[in-house]
Amino acid sequence: MKGYQAGIQSFTSTDSVVFGISTDPIDTNTKFAESLNVEFAILSDEGGAVSKKYDVLNERMMSNRTTFVIGKDGKIKHVESGSDAIDPAGAADACSKL
Repeated sequence: MKGYQAGIQSFTSTDSVVFGISTDPIDTNTKFAESLNVEFAILSDEGGAVSKKYDVLNERMMSNRTTFVIGKDGKIKHVESGSDAIDPAGAADACSKL
C-alpha cells in the first residue's frame, strides 16, 4: 500500500483509480488506511465474496496479495501476484497503456 501511495501520481496522471480491497472488516481497513495516510480507498470484502470471484481467496479466508488492472471495458488487462504485487511499477505501466 505504501508503494502505491508513494507512486499515486503515476496512476492519477493516466486517469486511473487506485483502491485496495481486504477481507478485513471496514473499521480495521479504515484504521489501516489512516495509519498509512493513503489517499485511496481500502474496501472491505468481509466474507470474501469478491476475492472468491477473482480466485484469490485462500484457505484462511484471506485474499492473496494480487494487483489487477481493469480497463474501462470492465475486463482484466493486467495481473500481478505475490511479491510482484507490492511494487506498483507493473500496474502503473499497464495503466499508462490503456
